[in-house]
Amino acid sequence: MPSLPAHDPDDLVESAVVSRLAGNWSNRATVKKPEPDLDDLFDHSKHDYPEDLIPFAEHDVYVGLPESTKDRIRAWGWIAFNKNVMDVEQHVVNPGFSLLAQDAFDTGMGDVLSVAVTQAMVDEQYHTLMHLNASALTRRQRGWAMPERALPFSATVRRRAAAQLEADNPTEAALSALAYMTVAEISITSYLDLIEDNESIQPVNRATVKLHNRDEYCHASIADEMAVIVFEKLKSTERRFFLDGLAAGMNAFSATDFSTWEAILEREGVAGKDRMLDDTRNDHTRRQLVQDYTGIRSLCRKLDVEDEIGIAWA
Repeated sequence: MPSLPAHDPDDLVESAVVSRLAGNWSNRATVKKPEPDLDDLFDHSKHDYPEDLIPFAEHDVYVGLPESTKDRIRAWGWIAFNKNVMDVEQHVVNPGFSLLAQDAFDTGMGDVLSVAVTQAMVDEQYHTLMHLNASALTRRQRGWAMPERALPFSATVRRRAAAQLEADNPTEAALSALAYMTVAEISITSYLDLIEDNESIQPVNRATVKLHNRDEYCHASIADEMAVIVFEKLKSTERRFFLDGLAAGMNAFSATDFSTWEAILEREGVAGKDRMLDDTRNDHTRRQLVQDYTGIRSLCRKLDVEDEIGIAWA
């Protein structure tokens, strides 16, 4: 039986999130006291998503909206955040780990790394379920439908799919998949940190992200080690393709996904949304959503290619 995410047994919210993952968790965990239900922990006075992560939060159109509409947009923001995480896990991370598990790069990795990679893939399924549970909780407690299928695939998933189609051969496609996976696994903690430390939002939402984040620190080390092992096996042209893939993955992962926000504002019928989105897109003073690529920079230093990847690290 694969291990469930490590959690603090004295934290009621974390225990409830983990409990929801498996009906028989209370029989297997060291926690003996009754587990609270997620629904009992929902705080209707808290926001579902941080206001400062909404790219147009300071625009006059958004500022002038009724609070009830802002509440719905914030709830959509949380649904979209979860969908983005789930999309990346299913369409970026697991395909990359699957290639490693199959030893597609002929690294000859032994049992220890094979088990670590396969366990990481199992973990990702739990992460997907945690975020799905969190979105379902929001829909139940708010009484709003807000289905994930109303939103497009995330920008990272779309760009990764485009890169696969543009690859000239299976080797390039595999290297591109590995590069995107490496960026996602090493850098997703920076994305999750945007939610974890924000006390203005739902405690269940924060706990979900916190539990996920703990696993990802371990996964980052696995992805880092496997990237080093594969890179050492590559030819010069293949190394260049992999490095270009890392740069493309970072660019995709950093971008604000305006197509998602456009879909949300369209469903909510927000007047003036086109002007607001255009103004926000063209605001060059706005910072990127994810900015911390310390992990990828550290990897490039290990590979001695920090100055070759074409990224202005500062």
